[in-house]
Amino acid sequence: MYYLLVVISVLIASFSQMLLKSSSKAEHNSFLLEYLNWKVIGGYGLMFVSLFVNIFAMRRGVLVKEVSIIESLSYLFVPTLALFFFNEKINKQKVIAIAVIMVGVVVFFI
Repeated sequence: MYYLLVVISVLIASFSQMLLKSSSKAEHNSFLLEYLNWKVIGGYGLMFVSLFVNIFAMRRGVLVKEVSIIESLSYLFVPTLALFFFNEKINKQKVIAIAVIMVGVVVFFI
């Protein structure tokens, strides 16, 4: 149950990165509006929520080692979300890189 919370936390953080990237691609009228717009504030707000979900899960027994391993799912979530939100291509090199990372995580976890 609490491991699922960590996965949800990673997914929340991945959506946060999509908001931040969306804001960075947009035109802003001033330096201040680059950092004080709803996408940036929402992105960092989602990161904040992700942090507290992780803390809650760790207080319920999920080990820090396990959280860091589960957080590597972001290497899978972020390119997938970028494909849908920004039409970024996932080429053969990215697939191989993600596979190597996932294999490394599995080896480390064992």
